[in-house]
Amino acid sequence: MIDGATVAEVLRSAEGRYGHRFIDVLSTCRIWVNGDDAGPDTELGPNDEVAVLPPVSGGAT
Repeated sequence: MIDGATVAEVLRSAEGRYGHRFIDVLSTCRIWVNGDDAGPDTELGPNDEVAVLPPVSGGAT
C-alpha cells in the first residue's frame, strides 16, 4: 500500500519504491482510480485503488 492525497503523490512514492524501470514505463501508462480514468490531481480517499495500466496490444485474429 502506498499512501497519498492525490494520484501524483502516490505515483511519486511508487517511483521512489520501484525505481527507474517503473519511471521509464510510467509515461506510457494510463492511471485509473477505482476503475475510472484519473489525472495527477485526482484526490484520493483512504479506500481508493490506484491502478497503473501499461499499454497492451493484441486482439482477435
